Amino acid sequence: MSEPAPRTLFEKIWDSHRVLDREDGQTLLYVDRHLVHDGSAPAFELLRQRGIAPRAPDRIFATPDHYVPTDTRDRAAITDDRHRGMVDALEANTAAAGIRMFGLRDANQGIVHVVGPETGLSQPGMLIVCGDSHTSTHGAMGALAFGIGSTEVAHVLGSQTLWQRRPKTLRIKVDGTLGLGVTAKDVILAIIAQIGAAGATGHVIEYAGSAIRGLSMEGRLTLCNMSIEAGGRAGMVAPDETTYAYLAGRPYAPSGHDWDRELARWQRLPSDPGAVFDREVSVDGDAIAPMVTWGNSPEDALPITAHLPDPAAEPDSERRAAMEDAFAYMGLTPGAALESVTVDRVFIGSCTNGRIEDLRAAAEVARGRRVAEGVVAWVVPGSAPVRKQAIEEGLDRIFVEAGFAWREAGCSMCLGTNGEIAAPGERVASTSNRNFRGRQGPGARTHLMSPAMAAAAAVTGHLADVRALMAEG
Repeated sequence: MSEPAPRTLFEKIWDSHRVLDREDGQTLLYVDRHLVHDGSAPAFELLRQRGIAPRAPDRIFATPDHYVPTDTRDRAAITDDRHRGMVDALEANTAAAGIRMFGLRDANQGIVHVVGPETGLSQPGMLIVCGDSHTSTHGAMGALAFGIGSTEVAHVLGSQTLWQRRPKTLRIKVDGTLGLGVTAKDVILAIIAQIGAAGATGHVIEYAGSAIRGLSMEGRLTLCNMSIEAGGRAGMVAPDETTYAYLAGRPYAPSGHDWDRELARWQRLPSDPGAVFDREVSVDGDAIAPMVTWGNSPEDALPITAHLPDPAAEPDSERRAAMEDAFAYMGLTPGAALESVTVDRVFIGSCTNGRIEDLRAAAEVARGRRVAEGVVAWVVPGSAPVRKQAIEEGLDRIFVEAGFAWREAGCSMCLGTNGEIAAPGERVASTSNRNFRGRQGPGARTHLMSPAMAAAAAVTGHLADVRALMAEG
């Protein structure tokens, strides 16, 4: 009997969740974990109209995050009636179906993509979905995780399955040693700058290489989170000792004999030697510097030491026109040093960079310094447990003494659906994942960067190389 062909991590998870294949190429997949947030009301209403109850309430978990305020835990503070209704509907819908919800005052409330991993709900080998594009975050656990639309949310609620067309595979290897001040956020921005915002379209990305293996779980979560900004369907990192150490002892992680059984299964998940990917990309980890975006796409990213590009030097007419448009919107001057760009606001948080490691990195930069005059800076923890741990470590005091606002957990200024936005024309140094026009408010100008880089911008008043501040001590 011939040996089975080597398979990728993606193929192993896809194959183990296949229920049936359709003649049109679609596959019905079983869903292990369905995460829902306060934008799920239309899906629950669709089920009600059809007289269908959620199929597997024990596999569904909820938390309000998009529409909640971060200056208070008082739901009555949500001034928009429709948004408050979404939060109220999540509570009512989950209570009626027997679904566990981490409510506004729950000890585990937070951004859904922070809550899943830190509670142990997200585990290796799982197929995880949520009605949010950044569900790819959970792939850092060695899972296949992706966002779905409202109708698909209803389908999963009612059947615990989902029809999908099999994507292609892309392995991105980042080898080398990351330098001082270089984080996972810089790695993913460097990747997107290299392959483009559509570079992974139609593919599931597996991140590999020595630089990836050297990342903490928080770093891997940041990396996989922004796979969508590279055009990918999902992002994944093979589970290893770092994954298992992170998961051990978390509330929803297996324990005892169950842990031993699951660990043995997880250890068989990494891609086999010789597994074939549809595409391969290599990135030099040694060459990555602290990155910052300048335009209206995550691919418009450069090392902080660089100067802004000149659209006139761009030979492609379509790209040149897009660059000129971006410069006009962003209020930037071609050829200017990135470090000469001043900022009005700083946002540290989001499902990309709102974890305890992120807050520690930002606090180290803020320690003993002050937010520059005229700059408004916020720190928004990604979850209640992150906030609690930060307080226990004294990080909140460091931020407050430096002049940052210390807030409650939620999505906040990442997308501003809760009303927490920048004013038109304001320039924001942000640790979130998207710099599209209007993402952080109509007319807002967003520059993406790591938490340490954002803290550096806050205390200097301009885009700054955090390495210089780190050298000061």
